Formats: sequence, structure tokens, C-alpha cells
Amino acid sequence: MLMRSLLIVDDERNIRVGLKSMIDREFAGAYTFYFAADGEEALQVLDETEIDLVITDIRMPVMDGITLIQRLQERESRADVVILSGFDDFQYAKAAIRFDVKEYLLKPIVREELFRVLRRLEEEWQKKNEVADELRNTIALKAEFAITQLQNVLMHDRYRAEEVRELLGRAALCWLDEGFQVAIVRMNGGARAAERAEFMHRIDKIIGYENERRCIRFYDREERLVIITDSSTLIERLSTYMKEHPACGFQAGVSVRMSPMEAVRQGYRQAVAAVAYSVLLTAPDVIRAEELVDKSKSYKLPVEDIHKISNLLGLDREADIKRLLQHVLDIKTIMRYDISYLEGISHLLNEHVFDKVFQVYGEGSLEILKLHRTVGDIYNAPFHDYYYSVQSLLLLLNDYVRQVRSVYNDKSEMGRAISYIQERYHEDLNMAMVSNHVSLNYSYFSQAFKDHTGDTFVAYLRKLRLQRAKELLMTSDMKVYEISASVGFENVKHFTRVFKEVEGVSPLEYRAMNEALGAE
Repeated sequence: MLMRSLLIVDDERNIRVGLKSMIDREFAGAYTFYFAADGEEALQVLDETEIDLVITDIRMPVMDGITLIQRLQERESRADVVILSGFDDFQYAKAAIRFDVKEYLLKPIVREELFRVLRRLEEEWQKKNEVADELRNTIALKAEFAITQLQNVLMHDRYRAEEVRELLGRAALCWLDEGFQVAIVRMNGGARAAERAEFMHRIDKIIGYENERRCIRFYDREERLVIITDSSTLIERLSTYMKEHPACGFQAGVSVRMSPMEAVRQGYRQAVAAVAYSVLLTAPDVIRAEELVDKSKSYKLPVEDIHKISNLLGLDREADIKRLLQHVLDIKTIMRYDISYLEGISHLLNEHVFDKVFQVYGEGSLEILKLHRTVGDIYNAPFHDYYYSVQSLLLLLNDYVRQVRSVYNDKSEMGRAISYIQERYHEDLNMAMVSNHVSLNYSYFSQAFKDHTGDTFVAYLRKLRLQRAKELLMTSDMKVYEISASVGFENVKHFTRVFKEVEGVSPLEYRAMNEALGAE
């Protein structure tokens, strides 16, 4: 019998541990346990692991049990659900029925009730398996079942070698023992849901799928087309097509020939690693795993050069930035190493240059960074395009940082801006008007103003208006609505609410308090 995977979701650790111990004693070795403290954590586990049964509490922080169950239904999860609750609540029970929950158990947990539920579920699973076995008699269902089993094996590491053999054997994939190759075909930019069937049909025609007796193909989680075959001719057809059609719009990687069937995961990983190198090719072709064995994993990332690039931003040394980037992303050096070398460089550029600019200069820089989203992932485009996207982004950020620093160094611009605000605070004033007045870029001005005053533009203007309002409350007989209008608030209701938020009292209470102090 295959082990079942069981996810226990409860915000109390002692309940999670206690449930595991209770179940493990009665059903020793029958379950692999996973744990989550709330619904959000549970969804993360379910994203990474195939779960058979979820036992969840109802009331939890972040995401409660009912919301979790609803999300599972939206995802069409195969996991069965058992609810635990300390509340005999009819509304919860109705929700449980609506979401097809297997059982609703009350805390404190009665051991025999829980065990009865687990035994019943095991019987249901066994019956489902028996029915499924009968349905798999047709060729179409067998093929679909084989794909499901392969996807389970490739996507989840929890299966032991003997379990892999059992799963794939049941799927009539014993021919894998005679030798096979795994190919990964990736559409440029990724295959969107609407394009997947069309793309698969196109590849089928190229490789002659209809004439192949031992070939299976499906999409993995990354929207890559996985092809498993015993035919080396099929791989050659794909390679020939790619060479003859340079604008084919896809990349491919293939494993070495291997066996037995338990090695299918290894073959898949080889093909994934191989297709990753396609970003470095100048012309499309199938990347073969055997071509990568001499790629060294002993390397030192150019951390110092990347730090230098970061430090040069804003110093008007564009040529030095280009020179350093050329050294960091030298294609000859990159080709000598494992693809993880380029991935490491990309990570360092993101963390030590682009993220650092955002941390220091804030939202203004975000507008520039958004223009170059492809820079965040080396697999978004061929290496040549990635290189020039990084260079373009660096030069834009260099110009941005230089302008921001020039604003910091010229305090007179901020002085003019503040004088303008103080003269016109009572008008319908916004930051665009002020930045235009001092002839500065909106984004640059936003960050520079905050650094100069310690406040955002909106917070500074609000403080100024409230200060003037307090002066009028203490020195004039003006009505509250008159003061509100005279200091620039759009209406008295908004003015009163903001005043009370900041001062803790209403405008009238503030005036009365100060009059009482004056009388003393």
C-alpha cells in the first residue's frame, strides 16, 4: 500500500503534534505528515506537495479553515478534507456540507471517532483506485493515466524508487526499462494556456508523434512541453527542424539515454538543465546533456565588480559602468561554467544593484525598474537581449541617481519648493504643481522632498494646514467651517476628522481647551 500524505492545519502547535502522535500510533507508517499554522501556510504546502488528506481547524489567524477549503475547491484540489472545530456551530456545519468536507469533528478529539474517519477514507481511496483501474482499460484513459503518474513522479520527490516503479508499472510504462530519453521543449516567452494545445500539435507534427509507439508528452508546472521517448530518431527530427527554421520560436534540451524506469526523474532534470543553456545559443538547436558534462561548477562570482557598478551609479562614469558590465557578463567566461554561474550573476545584479537602488531611492526608481521587467529573469529572453536590457537599465538608473543627487546637493531648489507651498497651502495644491514650479522631474522631486523634509509631500502639506488652523482657532473668532476652507481643506467634515486624528480632540474642543488655559 502506498503511503498517504496528510496535512495537519492548526494554529496550536501542541494540537498539531498531538494529532500526529495519535494517528502514528494507530496507523504506524501509513502517513507522511505535513504541518501548517494557518490556511496561507497550508496553501504553500499544497503548492509544493501532493496531499491526500487535509485535517484543518476552523478558527485560525491569517486565513481560516473555511477560506482554505474554498481555495482548495477553486484550485480543484484532489485532497479530501476533515474539519476540526471547538464550536458546534450550525453555520460551520453548513459550510462544511457546501464544500463537500468528508467529516466535521468537534474538539476535544475523540480518538475512536478520528480513527473511524481515517479507516473510512482509506476504504474510499481503495474503492476509487479499483474503479480507476477498471476505467483505465481504454487506450485513451491509459495514456492520460500514464501522464498523471509521470507528472506525480517528476513533480514530487516524496516517492521512493520502489514506489516510482509501482506507479509507472501500473501506467504500462515498463518499456522505459529498455532505455529512453527525456526532452524539454520550451516556447519562447512561455506557453500560455490558450496556446498550449496548438503548440503541442505543432511539435507533434515536427517529431512525427503519430508514428511513434513509445512516446508520451505533457506539460509540466513551468508550462514546458515534456517528451519521453525510446526513439533517438524523434530527437534528430526536432534538431533538424530547429536548424532549418532559425525563427522557430522555441528551445529544446534532451537527456542522455538512460534506464531503468526509476531514472525518469534524473532524465527530466538533465533535460531541464540542458534547455536552460538555450539562452546562450546564437542559433536554435537541441541542447544535449552530454555536451554539458565539462561545464565547471567551481567558479567565483564577480561580486566585487558588481559592487563597483552599484557604487558608480550617479557619478557620471557611464563608460566605466559599460566596461565593468562587459566583464561581468563576458559570454566566453559564462560558457565555461554551469548555468548556475549566470543565474548567480543575475541574482547579484538584482540584489546588490537594482534592489539597492529601490531601497535607497524609493518609488521614483520603481517607475524605471518596471520598464525592464525582463532583467529579473535570465530566461525571459536570449542572452544578447538580456545583456542589453541590463545595460540599458543601468544607464537609466545612472542618470536617475545623478539627477536625484544633484537635487540633494542644491538645497535652494527645495527652499523654493517649500516657500511656494507655504504661500499657496490654502489653495488646491498638489505635488505635480510644485515640482513643475521648480522645474524638477515628478519622481525625482518626490524622493528629494521626503529626504529634505523628513515627510512625504502630502504629510508635509497636511501638517502645515493643521498648524495654521490651530493658530486661527486660538487667535480668531472664525467658524470651524471658515477655518477649514481658509487653510485648504476640501470640506469641514474631512478637516474635523484629520484634526482629531492628529490632535486627539475636535477643533472646537481644542479652542475651548486653549481658552480655558488663557483664562487661568
